[in-house]
Amino acid sequence: NENEIIIDYYAQSDKDTIVNLTNHSYFNLSGHDSGTILDHKVVLDADAFTVVDQALIPTGEIRKVEGTPMDFTKAKRIGDDIHSDYEQIAFAGGFDHNWVLNHKGEGVEKVAQLMDGKSGRVMEVYTDMPGVQLYTGNSLTETYIGKGGFPYSKYTGVCFETQFFPSSMNHKHFPSPVLKAGDEYKSRTIYKFI
Repeated sequence: NENEIIIDYYAQSDKDTIVNLTNHSYFNLSGHDSGTILDHKVVLDADAFTVVDQALIPTGEIRKVEGTPMDFTKAKRIGDDIHSDYEQIAFAGGFDHNWVLNHKGEGVEKVAQLMDGKSGRVMEVYTDMPGVQLYTGNSLTETYIGKGGFPYSKYTGVCFETQFFPSSMNHKHFPSPVLKAGDEYKSRTIYKFI
C-alpha cells in the first residue's frame, strides 16, 4: 500500500560466524528495456567510501568523497563521472563501491535516492545498515537475456546493496559483521517508489 518493497533479514547461528546479507536487484526506472541508467540521478547520504584495490577488495582506507567523482551528496547523473580516469572508477569500469553512510545505524533511515527524469519515477532506499554498495552493472554483457528477450548489457541497471562494509572482518575499524553464537541478526531494507 505504500509502494514499498521491504526486505527483513534474519539470521541465527549455533557458532560464531560472519553474516552480511544483502540484495542485488537491478533497477532501471525507465523500464527494463529502455537502455542505460546513465541519465538517472543518484543521491547518497554518505561523505566517504571504502577505497578498493585493483581486484576491488577494500584496502581499509576510508576516503572522503568531497572533490572526487565519488561524491553523490547532491543529485548527480550516474553518467557524469562513470568514465572518469579517477583510479577507483577505472579499477571498476564504473561504480562498484561501498559508501560509508552518515547515519548511526540505530534504526531504518533514508540513505539514497534514485531519480529518472524520463519517466518521472523516484526510488528511495532506507536501511539500518552502515554501508551501501552502488553498482552500475559494469560487468553485464549482452549474454544476460531478460524479460521479453531484451539483452541486459553494461549500465542497463543499478544496484543499491545495503550491507556491512565488504572485507569488514579484515579491517578492525570497519563495523563488525560477526554474529556470535546464539545471538540474532536482524536488518531491514526498504525500496520505496514515489
